[in-house]
Amino acid sequence: MTEPLRIGVMGCADIARRRMLPAMARAPRTEVVAVASRDPARAREFAGAHGCRAVHGYEALLKDEEVEAVYVPLPAALHAEWTEAALLAGKHVLVEKPLALCRESAGRLVELARDRSLALMENVMFVHHGRHAVVRKLLADGAIGELRGFEAHFTVPRRAEDDIRRQPELGGGALWDTGVYPLRAARYFLGPGLQVVGASLVRGAEHRVDSSGSALLVASDGTGAHVSFGLDHAYRSVYALWGTGGSITVGHAFTPPADLWTHIRLNDGSGPRDLRHPPEDQAYNTVMTFAAAARAGGTADGVCPEQARLLDDVRAAASRT
Repeated sequence: MTEPLRIGVMGCADIARRRMLPAMARAPRTEVVAVASRDPARAREFAGAHGCRAVHGYEALLKDEEVEAVYVPLPAALHAEWTEAALLAGKHVLVEKPLALCRESAGRLVELARDRSLALMENVMFVHHGRHAVVRKLLADGAIGELRGFEAHFTVPRRAEDDIRRQPELGGGALWDTGVYPLRAARYFLGPGLQVVGASLVRGAEHRVDSSGSALLVASDGTGAHVSFGLDHAYRSVYALWGTGGSITVGHAFTPPADLWTHIRLNDGSGPRDLRHPPEDQAYNTVMTFAAAARAGGTADGVCPEQARLLDDVRAAASRT
C-alpha cells in the first residue's frame, strides 16, 4: 500500500478547520503532519485539535523534511507568493482559489510545477463531485439535443467587515472569491477557449471591493454563457444548460453539504424529472485526487492559467463599461 502523502498546512484559515483538515484526516491517501502559523499559540491550538505538530512560521514549514506537500489556505493575495516558495522547496501544493491574481503568475507557477514534477492543484472542489460528470454524460448522450446556452450563479450573504473577502489588500472581492465558481463551471461544460464579451463589477457603498458582478461569455462554437456572483446576497448556487431539445438544472451546485442527496433536474422533452445523486464529500474527493497526482509523479492543473485569464478578462471588460 502506498504511504499517505504527508501534508503541512500553511495557516489556520476557517476553511482548513471546517472542511479540508477533516477531509484529509479521513482520506487514506493523506496525513496532516504539521500546521504552521506566524502566531505560535494559534498554531499550537490548531495543531492540537487535529493531532499534529505546530510549526512557527511558514518558512519553517517549507524546511520541514517530513512535509511532502503543502496546503495553502492563506488570503488570495498571498497565494502566488507562498505557492512559488513551496514549489521551490520541492513540495507538492494544494492552494485555495484563485491560484494567482493574474494570468502571468498562474502560468509561471504551473510551468514551475511541471519543471519540478510536482503536483499543483487549485482547490476548486465542486469539479470533483460526481454529479457534474453525470451532467456531462447526459450532454454527450444528447439528452437535451445540441447545447445552446449555459448560465451559472453563485452568491453568498455578507461577511463581517473584517473578513478577508472585504479587504482589497488581501485580494478580496466577489470576482476572486465567488466568481471563480461559475466561471470554472462554464469552462467545465463549454470547454477551453471561452471569450469574455461583456462584464460588470459593482462595488456597494459599504464595500472597498467589488461586492457583485456578472459576465457574458461565448464558447468557440458560439454557445453563450451568463454568469453572476456576489458577496452581499441571499445564498444562490445553481447552474443550468439549455439545448435544442430540453434543459438541465443543478441546484446546490458548488458547495453541497457532504451528507446531501442532490438532484439533477432533467427536462428532455418528455416532461421534467429529478435524477437523484447520492451524497458525496467533494473535499474528500479533492484531497484524494491531489494525493494521487502527487504519488503519480506530479501533475499541474492545466486549467489554472486559463481560469486566471478568464478572471483577468472579466475585470478588464468590467473596467470598460
